[in-house]
Amino acid sequence: MSNNISSILQENRNFFPSKKFKKQANITEQIYQQMLLKAEKNNVGFWADLAKEKLTWAKDFTVDLDDSKAPFYRWFTDGKLNASYNCIDRHLTDKSDKLAIIFEHDDGKVDQYTYKELHDEVCRFANALTTQGIEKGDRVIIYMPMIPQAIFAMQACARVGAIHSVVFAGFSSASLRDRIESAGAKMIITTNVSIRGGKTILVKKSVDEALEGGGNSVCKVIVYARTDYKIAMQDKRDIYWHDVVAGMSNYHDAVMVESEHPLFLLYTSGSTGKPKGVQHSTGGYLLNAHLTNEWVFDLKDDDVFWCTADVGWITGHTYVVYGPLSMGATIVIFEGVPTYPSAGRFWEICQNHAVSVFYTAPTAIRALMKFGDNLPKQYDLSKLRLLGTVGEPINPEAWIWYYKVIGNESCPIVDTWWQTETGAVMIAPLPGITTMKPGSCTKPLPGIDAKIVDEKGNVLDNGEGGILVIEKPWPSMIRNVWGDEQRYIDAYFKQFANKYYVVGDSAHIDAEGNFWILGRIDDVLNVSGHRLGTMEIESALVSHQLVAEAAVVGKPHEIKGESVFAFVVLNIDIPSGEKREILMQDLKKHVAKEIGAIAKPDEIRIGINLPKTRSGKIMRRLLRTIAKGEEITTDTSTLEDESILKQLQKTPETF
Repeated sequence: MSNNISSILQENRNFFPSKKFKKQANITEQIYQQMLLKAEKNNVGFWADLAKEKLTWAKDFTVDLDDSKAPFYRWFTDGKLNASYNCIDRHLTDKSDKLAIIFEHDDGKVDQYTYKELHDEVCRFANALTTQGIEKGDRVIIYMPMIPQAIFAMQACARVGAIHSVVFAGFSSASLRDRIESAGAKMIITTNVSIRGGKTILVKKSVDEALEGGGNSVCKVIVYARTDYKIAMQDKRDIYWHDVVAGMSNYHDAVMVESEHPLFLLYTSGSTGKPKGVQHSTGGYLLNAHLTNEWVFDLKDDDVFWCTADVGWITGHTYVVYGPLSMGATIVIFEGVPTYPSAGRFWEICQNHAVSVFYTAPTAIRALMKFGDNLPKQYDLSKLRLLGTVGEPINPEAWIWYYKVIGNESCPIVDTWWQTETGAVMIAPLPGITTMKPGSCTKPLPGIDAKIVDEKGNVLDNGEGGILVIEKPWPSMIRNVWGDEQRYIDAYFKQFANKYYVVGDSAHIDAEGNFWILGRIDDVLNVSGHRLGTMEIESALVSHQLVAEAAVVGKPHEIKGESVFAFVVLNIDIPSGEKREILMQDLKKHVAKEIGAIAKPDEIRIGINLPKTRSGKIMRRLLRTIAKGEEITTDTSTLEDESILKQLQKTPETF
């Protein structure tokens, strides 16, 4: 990548929060300026004071930041607290009867839980975990659909000091197996089935396949019966949720853990083979989760907050399970899909549950735009007061539609930039004060020291594109890659000799100080807001008996953001006609089986070889150009065989 990256997006429209919104906002201009000044003078003290103010500690900390082993930063190290206590117990004195969770089933049925009921459910399950031998520090895999029991399980793990690792229930058994083995999980919590879009998905079957052959660390599998669908249960290993909680007390004394005790592991795809186990702490993570809900989403006591993310992703952790609940907010969760039974489902949910703060992905917005302006207008969206986007940059056209049609030109839009490793939002508008620009995540939050640098680490002037980095540590940052300290250093700090946390995105800052994300600087794809490593998809393709080599790149996609475009080299002659089409479909199904449907290539092109340098490195930049159907204008002198490019550029019908 060159030091200068050009942005093809030119956006000069400005949008401002209304006087009404500004008047009631949690963060006013005066508060914002005070925070900026305090963070600039003493960044560590800024975070420490907020930690003392916003979180409930069983033991106060005296060490604000331990950076003696940087880049392994440790925050509030001698303090003790419990995340579940902070999310539930501390609200019981004044919010016991307040709704904590509104759950809408796929079929429209609704379940509700007050904070008292949430407390009871979590405590019963925490006691069940303890009875089943789960102790502080044990790893527990949670492989569940978007139902309240997934939240109960996460909170119960936190309550007993166990480290949970939620695996998106759409991942295949092979992907689940990788994560079980990496984490050394002692238990899996799952469901018999999940229900999405009227379809029954066999979730427990994937767990059984992942555990086939033994040789793993799992001792127990707890199964929540989502429906009465009958499944195979292995004697002594498997036990139903309703059986394990039977007779359990609705009180559990939360285990107070050190601030740096791992709260969870969340596996994210990396640019090399196996997924990375991102390790987050308890105190630091919880602080930024709480603050960003207060600052960015402006949460109030009477808000109904719906973040549409699955708990299998970091967004579901921070903006469903931990952040809003730490503030005592009411959240909505939904197990279905946005287009079932009609494309008005999201807007119907917003109407029926009086959603006031709505947070979703640009992918969903672009998909729902296709159904026109009139569909959302059939629903009463008047309770909405704040909209948010997450997962990828939102294109201006979608931003404007979201603002006008869904927000009725009265709701600020918080376009948030962050990632699994940052734990919480890092760059985003503060809705009561920030001038919004469609497509820009605007400015870093107070205390977040983001910069754009060139390949040598020199800070670039505004207007110049480069590598997005963060200079100063912040509380919710990744603590380690589980079981692989060197990978942690190599992936996030090595490039600039530990001076910066390297985000992996390219960006530029405009003349007004707004950040614009330009895309990834590595080979991680962003498909429908989900980060997928090319190496995992390539490995799945190569595991097919007819594939010798594979390379995967992203191709811009109107709805998904990026689609998966695969180039494969076969170990047989290239088939033609119907045989080629059958093979293409077989390869797509194979990837879906190995990794999950979300990783299935949208397009596959078969070649006689891949474009490689003389040293054997695949030149993915050339493959991206081919995938887009563009002319190759960059230097190809290092290629071993330039004729490969011409062959790959041909459409399937021409060879």
